[in-house]
Amino acid sequence: MNTVTNPIDNTADTADTTAAGRPGMRAVVVHGPGDVRIDERARPVPGPGEVLLAMEWGGICGSDIAYWRNGASGTASLKHPLVLGHEFAGRIAELGAQVTGLSEGQPVTVHPAQTVGDGVLPERIAGRTNLHPRVRYFGSAAFDPHTDGGFSEYRTVPAAQIRSLPDGVGTEQGALAEPLAVALHAVGRIPDLRGRTVLVNGCGPIGSLVVAAARHRGAGTVIAADLAAASLAVAGAMGADETRDLSRGDVLPADVDVVFEASGASAALGPVLRATARGGTLVQVGNLPGVAVPAVLGDLVTREITWIGSYRFVEEIDDALRALRDGLDVSPLITHRFPLEQAEEALAVAADPRSGSSKVMLRLAAERRSAP
Repeated sequence: MNTVTNPIDNTADTADTTAAGRPGMRAVVVHGPGDVRIDERARPVPGPGEVLLAMEWGGICGSDIAYWRNGASGTASLKHPLVLGHEFAGRIAELGAQVTGLSEGQPVTVHPAQTVGDGVLPERIAGRTNLHPRVRYFGSAAFDPHTDGGFSEYRTVPAAQIRSLPDGVGTEQGALAEPLAVALHAVGRIPDLRGRTVLVNGCGPIGSLVVAAARHRGAGTVIAADLAAASLAVAGAMGADETRDLSRGDVLPADVDVVFEASGASAALGPVLRATARGGTLVQVGNLPGVAVPAVLGDLVTREITWIGSYRFVEEIDDALRALRDGLDVSPLITHRFPLEQAEEALAVAADPRSGSSKVMLRLAAERRSAP
């Protein structure tokens, strides 16, 4: 697949300043539906237990698009301007007090979730922090005040949320550790995939990463299905043995042992349940609508299908970094790159099914600019 690359200036930052005389930075900020701006903000200073990151790469996710298009993502609605982005990586620019085990210049990514409260969960979900009732997530309006994301030239981050990149894993790859962790968590909902036939329905970025994760975890045959030829091409490059183009009359295979539904389309549920083998397992990865929708679900009962959900991840971001270190290649997922100042164009490309995009990346590193 051809990668569309916009011209990017990779030179380092100099001491540009805000009007108040403090070092400044740019950030991608959504102010309301259809209103995203490149705002000038003061560069943050790390407090005790924090590090300052000089950002390099960020990946656009569906929630970023939703905030830009609708001013909301799921049940979270904008009440104030919000810095977008929860998929990102960069280098440590400064250490706050009491931070040990990290060093300036170190390439890192971030676990974007932080639980709120005492963290005590019922025994049935002990350790599954992704199911904690209150979680702050980077680039989310779920709380007020909102939790700014990482689509900015600099960002302070609690040291506990920092994840070091292994040798040989660059910051562009590292920015994709978060969505890869989502895929690995989904695949991990099945105890053992070795040698099993797997169907992945929906081959957007997460679906294509599920293909790669299933292959990484030893699946025997991986079949990918989608309505878009461009998405199927990415899935093939990510390890699918066979692709089904549903827009051209292809049909889903029959009697598949393990199925991952990654489209989130309610209309897909009937055919996907029918494709799942009697007694098989369907893992729901794609976010389903939060409102009433028609869906054909009869096969769930008559075929005794086990239908389980998969939400974000726990600590699989560490597994993702190890997988990247060991050679899992996420580069076919990246179809477009834009500099930070073209964030609105990047969002538009990521949101347009006609663009042929999969993962659209933002180059967040500060450009060389003269101080005013």
